[in-house]
This record gives sequence, structure tokens and C-alpha cells, in this order.
Amino acid sequence: MDDQQQMDEKTLKQLQRMAYWMDDRFSIPGTGWRVGLDGLIGLIPGIGDVATGLLSGYIIYQAKTIGIPRRILAKMVGNTVLDTVFGSVPLVGDLFDVGWKVNKKNVALL
Repeated sequence: MDDQQQMDEKTLKQLQRMAYWMDDRFSIPGTGWRVGLDGLIGLIPGIGDVATGLLSGYIIYQAKTIGIPRRILAKMVGNTVLDTVFGSVPLVGDLFDVGWKVNKKNVALL
């Protein structure tokens, strides 16, 4: 295994861990639902969804760094824009954030 491949695998594991924290870290008692920091930070009016959009953008940046094809990057950007726009709608957007799980979707594309 060459150095680039080892770095790519290490980066992928870090991004998987980030996606877990952002989308699935906490369980909601009495339900089968899981929520992460994306759903919680998104509750902060005004800045929450922008902040989580930037964090999601980090996954896209890393994907570009490891050489993911443009077609996949474009899908990842579309997922993140959709999450940020719909997530900014009060209350309904917060539920969307919990269900959409953009970070898991984008890491799965890798």
C-alpha cells in the first residue's frame, strides 16, 4: 500500500467519524431516531445552519483533496446546499436535518 492510499484511507476514516458525530451521535430516548451535532447546532437561529453547512463543506474539501471525480463532488455540493437551504426553515428544517443526514450521504459517496 503506497503513502497516498494510506492517507486516503486515514482521511476516509476521519470523515466517517465526523459524519457519525454530525448525523448520528445521540439517540432520542423512546424513539428509534438518532441525531448528531448537525441537528443540534442547526437549532441555533440564524447561524446554526450556516455553521453546519461549513462543517459539511469540510467533507467536500477533503473529497476534492483525495481526487474524487467532479461528478461526485457536484452531487456532494448539491446535497450540502439542499441541507443548508431546507435546514434553515424554522422547525420543519430542523426535522429535515435529522432525517436527511447529509454528512453520511456525502461520505457514502466517497
